[in-house]
Amino acid sequence: MGPDRPEDTLKLRETLAQIAPGTSLRDGLERILRGRTGALIVLGFDRTVDSISTGGFQLDVPFTSTGLRELAKMDGAIIIDSNISRIIKAAVHLMPDHTLPSEETGTRHRTADRVARQTGFPVISVSQSMQIIAAYVGETRHVLEDSGQILSRANQALATLERYKMRLDEVASTLSALEIEDLVTVRDVAVVAQRLEMVTRIAREIEDYIVELGTDGRLLALQLEELVTGVDAERELVIRDYLPRGRRSKSPEELLAQLEALSATELVDPAATARVLGLGNSEHLDGAVTPRGYRLLAKVPRLPVSVVDRLVDHFGTLQKLLSAGVDDLQAVDGVGELRARSVREGLSRLAESTILERYV
Repeated sequence: MGPDRPEDTLKLRETLAQIAPGTSLRDGLERILRGRTGALIVLGFDRTVDSISTGGFQLDVPFTSTGLRELAKMDGAIIIDSNISRIIKAAVHLMPDHTLPSEETGTRHRTADRVARQTGFPVISVSQSMQIIAAYVGETRHVLEDSGQILSRANQALATLERYKMRLDEVASTLSALEIEDLVTVRDVAVVAQRLEMVTRIAREIEDYIVELGTDGRLLALQLEELVTGVDAERELVIRDYLPRGRRSKSPEELLAQLEALSATELVDPAATARVLGLGNSEHLDGAVTPRGYRLLAKVPRLPVSVVDRLVDHFGTLQKLLSAGVDDLQAVDGVGELRARSVREGLSRLAESTILERYV
């Protein structure tokens, strides 16, 4: 059962990080599983938790995985503070509100579900009979899997990401060449924005796997970082380059949020992406558009963002930037002779190499 609410998604990620391989809590849970005893563990303590707790022992001792394993031998729940630093109580009988909805059938799982809903704290249930660990966060139930299974799925997702990234690099390179030749259509922009969003979505899925894998996901994290470095910046640059002008035009952040909100089916349709970008509908896909020059200027070495913004504000379009001489560039505030020459040479080199890549 996946999280339905954004707050549950965030809280689940935090909880999975707390119980990922390599943490002392995960070590304790694995010990409980190996010992073939069950457990009910509340990760947090406040007045609400106190009000639904009866009996048990007041401990307030430092948390250890071995201590957790020993306390799980007794009946009742174990209450730990939310930082996983102290064990507050053990052998507690929890009595959550019985009117709260729950689809769970076992007594321990139903209690865990209701306590999580009522208190807002994550609750971990270790099933003695089924030999599984389940995390209840808000209205979400997440069953922990073996690292090998998660790694297998994560590696499949990584292979998919590599293919999508290769395709993204191709369409981005084509867009750069078309920008220099002033031949860009709405479709070209939509396809690049579409591919950037697809790569971002797959990367986020892999990030979730990395959180759940803990120390077992370090190599995966390095591979992911290498693949997606610069993708977030590229997404914003594409949006800024083709942002429609006008009083009612939206900010890049708003357009990126709308792109993220597209369903998987909508995202494969360039017309839907173009519509979100404010570039028209399907009948406008072959219409010409002109970039402002943010993407290309971002590739010029040692050029501060503030200077890029001033250059774009001054010239308005990439074509005017490409045809500007050193004297024209120097007219922009903050661009001296050295920087003007650097921009001129940088843009010329980029134009030359991009066209060569396209036609050779």
